[in-house]
Amino acid sequence: MTKFNLRAGVALAALLAGSGLAQAEGEPIRIGVPTALTGAYGSLGEQVSRAVEFAKDEINAKGGIDGHLVEVQYLDTQAKAENARAQAEKLVNDGYTILFGSIASGEALAIAPMLEPWDAIAVGTTAKADVLTGAECTPRYFRANIPDYADAAAVGAWLKDQPEKKWAIMGSDTAWGRNSGASFTETAGGLGGGIVSEGYAGLGTNDFAPYIQSILDSGAEGLWVALAGRDAVNFAQQAKQFGLLDKIKVAGTSFVTDSTVKSLGEASEGIYGIINYSATLDTPENKAFVAAWDQKYPGTWPTNFEADAYIGLQMLFAAIDAADSIAPEDIAGALAVAKVDTIIGPLEMRTADHQAIRGNYFGQVQAVDGVMRPVIQLEIPASVSMPEADPDCQL
Repeated sequence: MTKFNLRAGVALAALLAGSGLAQAEGEPIRIGVPTALTGAYGSLGEQVSRAVEFAKDEINAKGGIDGHLVEVQYLDTQAKAENARAQAEKLVNDGYTILFGSIASGEALAIAPMLEPWDAIAVGTTAKADVLTGAECTPRYFRANIPDYADAAAVGAWLKDQPEKKWAIMGSDTAWGRNSGASFTETAGGLGGGIVSEGYAGLGTNDFAPYIQSILDSGAEGLWVALAGRDAVNFAQQAKQFGLLDKIKVAGTSFVTDSTVKSLGEASEGIYGIINYSATLDTPENKAFVAAWDQKYPGTWPTNFEADAYIGLQMLFAAIDAADSIAPEDIAGALAVAKVDTIIGPLEMRTADHQAIRGNYFGQVQAVDGVMRPVIQLEIPASVSMPEADPDCQL
């Protein structure tokens, strides 16, 4: 049976080079994607779905993994925890025991405790709440994306050089939004700053005027934003109308994503933020990925959510091959010790908490070839952005 080395390649196609499998043999690898296809985070779920389709087509074109082709089934969760758990269970009952693509941390927290009873596994690439690989960690949940605490480290590297000391927070009233707000508060406080206004809006909020007025009235010199998807766009557009974006320094997480910047256009220029991934990364592996993406989705660059999803699938597919099995328990064992070359370089899954060890980036929205894009200005190595595993995680 042909095997590929976990460190042998960076693109999924490269991982399978030389496999010589002309057609699939055996049972398919069934991946269930309970994700937000509608609602406030619908655009994020669509991005994750595009990445899944990209990776699926790429790996199947090479014969799959050890002759097993990949099949995918999608169900809409609307980013609601109760929906996520119900849709995930339906997928598992239909044989899709590898779960992927949950957006909100609340969704992942609803699914993770059920993975062992369901005999399933899940790979997260979007949800950021620290507890997912901390106090609420579970043996079958793996996170390939960057958690909040790694974003806080990136913020600290940038914030220490900023003169502003009075900050406001505008966040999503979710586990992730409040987690991000708490992390920013701690980081700013450690650097002599303070929070003068703090607001959290429910998913799907249309009117941000009261929050914006509170920020304006607070005397804040800077604003930290933890909003995503449609909420981020709605807030930014209204903040621009109120003149907020022109009056104070603005930075955020999931706020300078490619999709949000595209929606805002020139209004986003100059906003700072966490950049977990950028298509402008100047490495051969990333350039090859961006070129292949443009072939499948002409005229587009992969967004951070799309790239993180692809990275998660690179790690998952390499673990399936290493396990020589499509059984969830066997895949989990291989994924817990995985070391995989990816489009952003070699990544290792930390066995203690099932968190991928990654560096991070901070940057600013700038014009690139006449188009507004998040541009990396600071690179924070994993040795700085990733502290030791949370001792509250007991796998």
